[in-house]
Amino acid sequence: MSFTYRQRYQKNASVSGVVPRVRRPWLGAAIVVFALGQPAAQANVRVTVTEVVSDARQSLIDARDAVEKKQWTRLATLAPAASQDPMLGDYATYWMLRRKTQDQTQPVPVAEIERFIANSKNPQLVERLKGEWIIAAARSGDFSTAARLGPNPSGNAQVQCALLLAQHMTGQAVSAEQALSTFQAGQSCWMMMDQLQSSKVVGWNDLVPQVRAMLEANRTGNAQRMAAIIFSASDMVQYAALVKDPKKWLAGRKAPSTRTDTELVTLALGRLARDKDRAANANMIQTRWEKALPAESLQWVWSQFGLTSALNVEPGAYQWYRKSGDGRLTDYNHAWQVRAELRRADIDWTWVERAVRRMSPEQQSETAWAYWLGRALAAQGKADDARQQYESIRHVMDFYGQLASEELGVIQAIPPLPEPVSEQDVAQVRELPGLQRAVALFDLDWRTEAVQEWVYALRGMSDRQLRAAAEYARQEQIFDRVINTSLLTRDEVDVSQRFIAPFEGRVSEKAKEIGLDAAWVYGLIRQESRFITNARSRVGASGLMQLMPATAKWVAGKIGMKDFKPSSVNDFDTNTILGTRYLDMVLRDLGGSQVLASAGYNAGPGRPVRWRATLPGPVEGAIFAETIPFTETRLYVKHVLSNAVYYATLFTGEPHSLKERLGTISPAPQRKVALP
Repeated sequence: MSFTYRQRYQKNASVSGVVPRVRRPWLGAAIVVFALGQPAAQANVRVTVTEVVSDARQSLIDARDAVEKKQWTRLATLAPAASQDPMLGDYATYWMLRRKTQDQTQPVPVAEIERFIANSKNPQLVERLKGEWIIAAARSGDFSTAARLGPNPSGNAQVQCALLLAQHMTGQAVSAEQALSTFQAGQSCWMMMDQLQSSKVVGWNDLVPQVRAMLEANRTGNAQRMAAIIFSASDMVQYAALVKDPKKWLAGRKAPSTRTDTELVTLALGRLARDKDRAANANMIQTRWEKALPAESLQWVWSQFGLTSALNVEPGAYQWYRKSGDGRLTDYNHAWQVRAELRRADIDWTWVERAVRRMSPEQQSETAWAYWLGRALAAQGKADDARQQYESIRHVMDFYGQLASEELGVIQAIPPLPEPVSEQDVAQVRELPGLQRAVALFDLDWRTEAVQEWVYALRGMSDRQLRAAAEYARQEQIFDRVINTSLLTRDEVDVSQRFIAPFEGRVSEKAKEIGLDAAWVYGLIRQESRFITNARSRVGASGLMQLMPATAKWVAGKIGMKDFKPSSVNDFDTNTILGTRYLDMVLRDLGGSQVLASAGYNAGPGRPVRWRATLPGPVEGAIFAETIPFTETRLYVKHVLSNAVYYATLFTGEPHSLKERLGTISPAPQRKVALP
């Protein structure tokens, strides 16, 4: 029988400092043969251990393979044997019941589900299966059963929508606010929204902003589905035509006279913002439509021009936003209104303040907007109000918490380590069945299931228990769980966990060999892979430093790594050598700016070159980072640079300035980049 295991690393006296470690807590038995009472000739026979692999575990592995390949008959054959696995056997039964519950051609297997709920020792799987049952019951119209099974704390939006629908259908009050805050595109949520609109719980004023927001994000499929709830069939013919070709649809059209016509024209004009000839389209709007639409509709249209222009890092984006007035936009659009102002050569800080204050209270409370509001207030001479904003976030350990501290004249200090957790604390969490299952799943490299088990097991833990669980993860070399678990603590902040630096300095060694800042490399790896050596992204990047196969091959050729094989990209030495060499190439090509190089490492080195070329003048590194148009890259750069400051402080024992590391980014001409 063959198995695939995840390799971890642990300290060892070997020259390399680490050796592969494979845990097998699932072994069915071990036969130990001792040479006792044997003749002298046999007395020196060494103890031998034969590992007898559990048939149930192998059946479970095969069953998961069947699930991934949608081989349901094979799953049914394997499930009885797989369910005998003493630690993970419930997964086989769960997979079977989940499949049956999701099969809309068959009745819900109520008796089997109830038997599983009564007998399972895995509460996480019980909760997930109850969620599937709630969805299936609501789908089939059995609303009393769905309502009875709630509440379900899983956080799955489709489960929550099914519960809200069931509550409504069984006479319980459900508000439009509940429905809108829960909604995520999916079958259960669409069913809920259809019914609540039919019952007049949600109406035109609730759903039109949803359609606009979906079109704003270019989620055209979801927008069409939402539009179908509020528009008639004949109106939907018009809707489809305007989305496909708004300019053609608008040609020859008269001023709208009904609410529906007004909204259709508004949506069409908003779609014109995506056309390359925005200036001509804007002129057409001003001459033909400006007096034909309500102010609120026109303000939304101009906000779409502002958003599209800002996402294309055009210097004049702020001018479109100025035309959008003071109406309420999506938080996403308000954020870009701020960014458009920040990218100006001469920032108008009054407009930054106005845009931040138009955000929802939830978004205003985010550290990013508390910081930029503080900057806007300070620039207007409102020093006390600015200080209040900075003080509100100065102790938050993130990019803007660090910058806020520096605005107050101090560099954010690393919190002192709390009292260490004891061996007894760690031993107690080690005995938790949920964490044991998670570790066994990590050993099988079933990361999705493992993370679900781990996260479920952390519910309700105190800070000390969370830190003990993080230490357990450290002992098991599951480094992403060390970081993510420790980040959940509220009062006890352990930076040795949150900013763990594993691999015994070997990352620093690779960085120093080529004069690269080791703290920056650690900060990048923490964001890229959370120190998971075999991490693989959705686009195919691999290893600690998340190298794309083509990039790894290119760098290997450039540095003369003659023994490189694509299969070795997850190897520690191969990945860190190629990753640090590539990072160094990007850094040199981009003039030594860690901000630009971090962006280039994530999005490709050509993109920061294009973004920098559109700057109207020199900007703070913080402004450049905040105005990166790709959400993933924007967050990535801020996390990497913030991480680097914390690692530098931990490595040197001295405070380090984030502002200094960010520096200033100056415009430079567009050019071709030779790096992949």
